[in-house]
Amino acid sequence: MNNNKNIGLIIAAFFSIYVIWGSTYLLNKIAVTELPPFMLASIRFIIAAVLIFSIAKLLGYNLAITKAQFKNCSIIGFLFLTAGNGGVVWALKYVDSGFAALEISAQPLVVLLMMRFFEGKKIQPMSMVGVFLGIVGIYLLVSQKELINQEGSALGMFVIFLCMLCWAYGSLFVAKADFPSNFFVNTGYQMLIGGVLLFFVSLALGEQWTYPSTWSSSVQISMVLLILFGSIIAFTAFNYLLRSVSPEKVATSTYVNPIIAMFLGWYLLNEQVTTQSAVAAIILLTGVYFINTKKKLTMYARFKK
Repeated sequence: MNNNKNIGLIIAAFFSIYVIWGSTYLLNKIAVTELPPFMLASIRFIIAAVLIFSIAKLLGYNLAITKAQFKNCSIIGFLFLTAGNGGVVWALKYVDSGFAALEISAQPLVVLLMMRFFEGKKIQPMSMVGVFLGIVGIYLLVSQKELINQEGSALGMFVIFLCMLCWAYGSLFVAKADFPSNFFVNTGYQMLIGGVLLFFVSLALGEQWTYPSTWSSSVQISMVLLILFGSIIAFTAFNYLLRSVSPEKVATSTYVNPIIAMFLGWYLLNEQVTTQSAVAAIILLTGVYFINTKKKLTMYARFKK
């Protein structure tokens, strides 16, 4: 029974990081058209942290953590939220939401290479095929003249790549570091620290802060959805999965995220999906499949134990 419960939680958590996170690109794109990017991200994560801690208290969870756990939460809060998410939100000022999600879909490739570089893990032949396809897909994606010629798009692409490096390294760090045992409390500290750091980044850059009452209804709705679903539900699920399954398995959320993001961006924001982008998506996601395909048998056997 306990095994079935764990499998159910894992499936629900994967649904959250697959579908909910796929829609957050659209929500961030809508919000960043009006709000400064680091202010947007800061408000999102600080409010989410306060809500998480409030719920944790009501449920009777102990919020106390050790100095080592606080340090690790600070590192991950910076990598995942301050640098990782904050940078992507900033880049969305210059690139389409679907394009950003598709570029980030190369994260399993980066995780694999980092595991090879930092941990000495051997890359399997099928994964080598995936690495090759991933590189080809990324090249096709970022080499489009109609995109490169847009103002700020090249810088936006580069910033997203740096954000992807932060997320990939953070995923490996989480798998081995000491964190609060309760995933809800763990998420709360990461979001609080990441949100506070984003607040200082926003102040340092001189961003203009505004009251929510002055925002348009679409931005207000986007912020509420980002806080409740994108932050509290999906990020808690993400932390749970990083401690329950392998990092490269968690990174497979990038199979679905770009498809959802590209569809929503095209359908609701009239974002252009070029033929080259579509080809790049097919090649890149095929590469991601090859990187992870041999792991699926291992995960299935693990579930059955």
